[in-house]
Amino acid sequence: MNAKQLETVRETVIQGRVSEIGRAVQAALDMGLGAEEILQGALLPAMDEVGRRFECEQIFVPEMMASAKAMQTSLKVLRPLLLQSGVEPMAKVVLGTVQGDMHDIGKNLVGLMLEGGGFQVIDLGTNVDPGRIVQAVQEGAAIVGLSALLTTTMTSMPAVLRSLEAAGLREQAKVIVGGAPINQAYADEIGADGYAPDASRAVKLARKLLGMSDPTGQASR
Repeated sequence: MNAKQLETVRETVIQGRVSEIGRAVQAALDMGLGAEEILQGALLPAMDEVGRRFECEQIFVPEMMASAKAMQTSLKVLRPLLLQSGVEPMAKVVLGTVQGDMHDIGKNLVGLMLEGGGFQVIDLGTNVDPGRIVQAVQEGAAIVGLSALLTTTMTSMPAVLRSLEAAGLREQAKVIVGGAPINQAYADEIGADGYAPDASRAVKLARKLLGMSDPTGQASR
């Protein structure tokens, strides 16, 4: 019965049924399943499957966003219980669209997927100056995610890296970059730790950079 209930939660997230996920999670709790069991046995595998389907072009951004919102809704139910039982997020990630750039749709989706992947996400919003990123790393962020949608603002990314270096924090956090004009070559050029072309691969990259395993116990690649 427990396995069936976990599968119900998993499928509800995969299908992006936001209006139903709260009831599904509560039903699992009422049947005696623990919050961590639901997280590890249903929610994280569901988001990994959503990411796989997106990469295979079986689903697209609207479907992925619906699943991410369902995951976010389920976490609102489970987060207090997880904290009570001592279950902490895998790591803290700070996200921001770089200074001069006001675009945030892609960044927001990355944030939803990272949260669905088990990370604590601190979203600084748009037009973020390097000093705010430095402060977030000082406060414990293990990963910095920078986004830019314009060729005129992507040049703000190196300023963040320089600020982290000047503050003696460059080795404390991994820096991931992304956005329409960004590619792996540019990430390498500015000294970023990685480049993610979409939200799904941002989650995989974050796990890989921190040497974490995926929810099935396999090392991220």
